[in-house]
Amino acid sequence: MLNESIKMALDGMVSNKLRTLLTLLGIIIGVGAVIAMVSLGFGMKENIKNNISKLGSNLLVITSGGRTATGTRLAAGEGARLTYDDGVAILKQVDGIASMSASVSKSYQLVAGNQNWNSRVEGTTPSNFSIQSLEIEDGRILTERDNSSRSRVAVIGKTVADSLFPEGDPVGKIMRVNKAPFQVVGVLKSKGQSGMGQDQDDIVYIPLNTAMQRMMGITYVQRITIQAENENVINDVQAEMEQVLRTRHKIKEGDYDDFTVRNMAAIMDTMMETANNITMLLGCIAAISLLVGGIGIMNIMLVSVTERTREIGIRKALGATYNNILLQFLIEAMVIGIVGGSLGVVLGVGASFVISALAGWNTVISVSAIIIAVVFSVGIGLFFGIYPARKAALLDPIDALRYE
Repeated sequence: MLNESIKMALDGMVSNKLRTLLTLLGIIIGVGAVIAMVSLGFGMKENIKNNISKLGSNLLVITSGGRTATGTRLAAGEGARLTYDDGVAILKQVDGIASMSASVSKSYQLVAGNQNWNSRVEGTTPSNFSIQSLEIEDGRILTERDNSSRSRVAVIGKTVADSLFPEGDPVGKIMRVNKAPFQVVGVLKSKGQSGMGQDQDDIVYIPLNTAMQRMMGITYVQRITIQAENENVINDVQAEMEQVLRTRHKIKEGDYDDFTVRNMAAIMDTMMETANNITMLLGCIAAISLLVGGIGIMNIMLVSVTERTREIGIRKALGATYNNILLQFLIEAMVIGIVGGSLGVVLGVGASFVISALAGWNTVISVSAIIIAVVFSVGIGLFFGIYPARKAALLDPIDALRYE
């Protein structure tokens, strides 16, 4: 009976090609839209994760600026100043820290030969390269000896290298930073744009002491970056670190901090939660078209029942039971859902790659999303096929035989 019902369903679909195609379109577009939207949502999550990971993992970034005694929030960099000694104290007194770096930065005009470029110059410690996952393409990174001797050496990003040294091979050459000569000792591998659209390759790294004492004439640092050993201890590290800074800055109990801490792990969690919500929203919006497709299935099944009223009467007169007729029309509705869902998978996967290629977005095909969409399409066919199937099964055989 099952094989016969499936065969009859397929024969009915083939004999009414245009009507079947129009019915299938609702399911195909619905399933395709769900898969495409969810895939783009997952791709967006991967983009966010990769962009935050480029900044470094398990990081705590400390900047000066908190709240005044009146509760007014200070701008970043204002208020009590952070010092390199603050970072050293945190490194010595807090457990669970893998590395620490301090940095200052300012935009300067760069000149090499007849080329010039304006870029951000960051004075930093050698540990910053491992913390921010900066890799060298040519040359070397900064060393502790460079920092202690206040050497005029620089490691430059790919954008700066291409702009100042179009002929290539900048290592060993001299460039001027705010008219002061610096020797290029390394070129970084490209990191591309950040999540905020900033070019991460448009930067110059010089030793921290060189920047503070020979370039800017300051005794404080603008930022201290702490890398925790792993994400499981990062919250404990943050709590202990804040206590060390409060003690060093003589902040009384109940007073506001004069510094601000950004937890990159917490930022990533927040961004991931937001991306999940957006993905869910996109999937729900696309699923509406599946509902429309289900209504189309109900409509075509009601038409089919009307057209085949005499057939139903003959079958019941020959001994077909209520369950036989019900099963036949439910299977027909489910076959439409299965065929439409399968074609919708092909459409959704293809649309995902096309949109990714045209718009430059990443896309991640989710097997779970495909399975859910197909199961949902079959369920839609079953749900919206119940009413027409019951209507057919409940027909009185005498009335059905007399139907014109």
